[in-house]
Amino acid sequence: MKITVPLINGLLPDKYGKFAPADDIKNGEPVVSFPFKLSDIPESTKSLALTFTDPDSIPVCGFEWIHWTMANISPDQLNIPENFSQTTHSAIQGKNSSASPLLGKPKSPFTTGYNGPKPPDTTHNYVLKVYALDTVLDIADDFWMNELLHKMENHIVDSTNLTLPSRA
Repeated sequence: MKITVPLINGLLPDKYGKFAPADDIKNGEPVVSFPFKLSDIPESTKSLALTFTDPDSIPVCGFEWIHWTMANISPDQLNIPENFSQTTHSAIQGKNSSASPLLGKPKSPFTTGYNGPKPPDTTHNYVLKVYALDTVLDIADDFWMNELLHKMENHIVDSTNLTLPSRA
């Protein structure tokens, strides 16, 4: 499997993160997801899933920030368009880290779906992982990432990841 994401000077374009236009920021969070293409999906794939996380956030907040999780993407959906997170009705999305009650923030309507990069200190390396699965998962909207990982156990046909740097 292969993931292709259009980068600018080796970085995720600003419009999908911290420097997004004001209209694309909701409740302080960038919400327009970046486009990407998938290729070489195994023929036995029944669905795809993805996670988009920030391991560089660990020294900043104490855990790997979850920016986006999605399940039950059709294996025929090889071109994931810009803003897929807000426009798809064919896949199921999980909570991002803004949903955490440990943050002490007021409840936001943008705790499910894409929550773009906002590195506070230096350029962070975000990781997009895509999984080809041999089943459509029995999972509901607003799942937590650990639930997704458990549901995928013994169903991963193939997986790949791509590191996407985003500037502070």
